[in-house]
Amino acid sequence: MSEFLKYAQDGAVVTLTMNAPEVRNALTGNHAVDEFVAAVERINADPSVRVMILTGAGTVFSSGGNVKDMKRFTTDEVTPEQIGRWYRSGIQRLPLALQKLEVPSIAAVNGPAVGAGCDLACMCDLRIASTTASFAESFIRVGLIPGDGGAWLLPRVVGLSRAMEMSFTGDAVKAEEALAIGLVSRVVAPDALLSEAHALAARIARNPGQTLRLTKRLLREGQHQRLDSLLELSAALQVIAHKTPAHAEAVNAFIEKREPKFGDV
Repeated sequence: MSEFLKYAQDGAVVTLTMNAPEVRNALTGNHAVDEFVAAVERINADPSVRVMILTGAGTVFSSGGNVKDMKRFTTDEVTPEQIGRWYRSGIQRLPLALQKLEVPSIAAVNGPAVGAGCDLACMCDLRIASTTASFAESFIRVGLIPGDGGAWLLPRVVGLSRAMEMSFTGDAVKAEEALAIGLVSRVVAPDALLSEAHALAARIARNPGQTLRLTKRLLREGQHQRLDSLLELSAALQVIAHKTPAHAEAVNAFIEKREPKFGDV
């Protein structure tokens, strides 16, 4: 089977491209989850990486779960216990892996992001959409619930009321509406999508890599910790930050009235 994810690195930026346009970059019925998990582990182990961009080949970002592959779950041959194990050992590993990604991530949504594809975009830290993009939390349309963490992810991006509307109706949200509700941070022409994503990645990647990873960790922890607990973690991580070469360089550059040169720090 050909690889689902294309892994390409340019300097401090890794671009992951879902490369199965013949199945609209479906996330199940293939090795997609295994390849995402491996890519996250590879990025986390490489200190030269500071940003990850995720996009899809073809005209669709991702159609989510492969509905044809799900037909087997409707038969008596597959037990409820087997279905539960399939979710836990399969698609549910995807949000857990991306939650552990240490570097900032940008979803460059090139077309429809449907079901688990919509949730995949929400698993990234930032989202940029092509004018041809759309987002649908469409599980209800096939008689399912968001089994991949969408009920946790989507409300944190667009708020509970809008997440409920999207989940209860299954209606697609077009790019401009996605911008209005905060699902994406900008909408661009299709041929400018990757250049916009790389320009944003470059603005992020010019900052020190270790501190970027510490900042992302703190923001993620802040989603579920109390303020006093987060302040304790902030103090602990700030000790690390103060002792990095990047901080010393930034302080010296400020005093010497010049731009800092972070290089590989």
